[in-house]
Amino acid sequence: MRTMGLDVGSKTVGIALSDELGWTAQGLKTLKINEEENLFGFDEIGKIIKEHQVGKIVVGLPKNMNGTIGPRGEASQTYARELESRFGVPVILWDERLTTIAAERVLLEADVSRKKRKKVIDKMAAVMILQGYLNSQN
Repeated sequence: MRTMGLDVGSKTVGIALSDELGWTAQGLKTLKINEEENLFGFDEIGKIIKEHQVGKIVVGLPKNMNGTIGPRGEASQTYARELESRFGVPVILWDERLTTIAAERVLLEADVSRKKRKKVIDKMAAVMILQGYLNSQN
């Protein structure tokens, strides 16, 4: 069984998957969503769960630096509850503070253009969220 990592935003969801042993995270794709129009990409996520035999989902929980949960964190909690309800797969919320900043830094150091960074930043953040979780389990 694989574990899926998600970096949930208001316009995109970065998606990463673990290998079958649960050691490494690889970026899969960035899914376009539209929170304002209640388009959350659940059908696509359901297909990925089935195709890759996902047994667990890790959703990034954006906390404020003081540890409190703001509006984005509440949106991630709601998204996680909906995933668990729809697919019957356990969902873990994982503190994602600074993952997008870290992903941006890695891409800058790799000299990736601004245009290309924009396309992969959410997927890379999902990899960092998932890898952090996998490291804590091994």
